[in-house]
Amino acid sequence: MEVYLAQPRGFCAGVVRAIEIVERALEKYGPPVYVRHEIVHNKYVVESLKNKGAIFVEELSEVPPKAVTVFSAHGVARSVEEEAAARDLPVLNATCPLVTKVHNQGKRYITKGRTLILIGHAGHPEVEGTMGQVPGPVLLVQSVEEVNALALPADTPLAYITQTTLSVDDTRDIIAALQARFTDIQGPDIRDICYATQNRQSAVRDLSKLVDVILVVGAANSSNSNRLREIGTEAGVASYLIADGSELNPEWLKDARTVGVTAGASAPEVLVDDVIEAMRRIGPVKVQVLPGREENIEFRLPAELAAS
Repeated sequence: MEVYLAQPRGFCAGVVRAIEIVERALEKYGPPVYVRHEIVHNKYVVESLKNKGAIFVEELSEVPPKAVTVFSAHGVARSVEEEAAARDLPVLNATCPLVTKVHNQGKRYITKGRTLILIGHAGHPEVEGTMGQVPGPVLLVQSVEEVNALALPADTPLAYITQTTLSVDDTRDIIAALQARFTDIQGPDIRDICYATQNRQSAVRDLSKLVDVILVVGAANSSNSNRLREIGTEAGVASYLIADGSELNPEWLKDARTVGVTAGASAPEVLVDDVIEAMRRIGPVKVQVLPGREENIEFRLPAELAAS
């Protein structure tokens, strides 16, 4: 069986930074360190950090007084920041800098008096954080149909921002629908879909031209991993999202001569290796890495951890 590995795949700079913040905090302050929400959406990563002394909580009320607290890569609402400040919790903010950029764009649009629309998925932590960061009403839309259902006059001054991990194609369709309905609308086009999301989606499109089956390594609650699987499916290739090799179903591969493997931005390479090993237990495997875009972006750590 020929196996092609997408390039790039797996961890992005924002995920690397978030995990490093937790690890350095554990080294500097000692366990336990409390992390609000999964630091990134990957069970393996979360369990690894738990084993080092991190404690994951959903609400700050679960954090003891004075305990070092980390906000996840997805970002948090201002109310969460205010609650942490009121409780005098020492906070390390692991919000991806590209998500923070979206927050700042939304604030600028509100300052200009525009009605703000966020293109994203209801309930996703990044969306909840973004809606809670912007000091004004935010209308969430998830589809072209929801754009058409907006009860706003056509000349309403509007602006839009986007969840960073959406499909480029899905977002383009929704933006086009907004521009078709409203005459006074501003937005950053698709540039706020992060570089890592775009690069991994492009790599899957390249992969889909070569293979019979695509395996996306990632968590079921990982937005960008789900989009990678959808892109493979839309290209006409049977595509499956799996957490690790234990979830590989041999039936998926019984007629496949070529298999493509990629990983979401929150999935570590060790899980890709685990999936390949699971394929080797089915039959001989020859692995090739496709040429692709090189990523060399690094985000700075918080000042209090940078020198530790």
